[in-house]
Amino acid sequence: MELNRKGQKNLIIFTDLDGTLLDDRNYRWTAARPALRALARARCPLVIVTSKTRAEVEPILLAFGRREPFAVENGGAVYIPAGYLPFIPEGAIRERGGWYKVILGTPRPRLVKMLGASARRAEIQIRGFSEMNSREVAERTGLALDDARRALRRQYDEPFVILNETARVWSRLRKEIARKGLGTTRGSRFFHITGKTDKGVAVARLAGWFHRAFGPSSRTAGLGDSPSDIPLLKAVDQPILVARPGNRYDAETLAAVPRVQRAGGVGPAGWNRAVLRLCGLA
Repeated sequence: MELNRKGQKNLIIFTDLDGTLLDDRNYRWTAARPALRALARARCPLVIVTSKTRAEVEPILLAFGRREPFAVENGGAVYIPAGYLPFIPEGAIRERGGWYKVILGTPRPRLVKMLGASARRAEIQIRGFSEMNSREVAERTGLALDDARRALRRQYDEPFVILNETARVWSRLRKEIARKGLGTTRGSRFFHITGKTDKGVAVARLAGWFHRAFGPSSRTAGLGDSPSDIPLLKAVDQPILVARPGNRYDAETLAAVPRVQRAGGVGPAGWNRAVLRLCGLA
């Protein structure tokens, strides 16, 4: 896609997927179609920043008719189409399908090992994706079986559930993981262990490349719905929080990002409304 270097003040939109651009229950995005069309007309970059895997994101980009940079697995890696930028980003590895990858995270096998050790030390029962098959992931998420298989193709992030979950238990486990120099976050369905990275690290890296390529005048907006999006929202000029089912806004995210704006709707409908406002169309 040719970038718009004059219109919309060079707006760059970074967005989460589940519960934000995608419906949290059925993963549909049809309610966001008007805003997606507006962004395409304006040639405005739409950069996905998600806990999903590359295998999950590529079909979504294809459905949107877009080929743009994206970040996966809570900032574990960033992918850039070959030729999209007028330079090859530092640390980029050539990947299949005409993409470059920049690794920001920690290899998953180490994360799985450290998660198990931390849970034992904290005397907490967990169940990670590494212990689940595609059918169990589908049951826990509502994903179709093929999509659940794509979700399991992880490299830099390990989602898990806490079987004896309480707020105190989560706090204890986070401390144990932090002792090992690793990160944690919480999405709408799963907890995650990550390397020393997050969605904000990925957004900062991507925004730096955009500024280097097309000038520093561009402004950034970000949309998310859950605590895993806090780093993303903190890293952009204009953070927007999308409502969760029941038209409620995540309290932890509101407290962590005081300047965040409310989208004015749930999931892709709220996303659509907020993006149209950004484009001056609502």
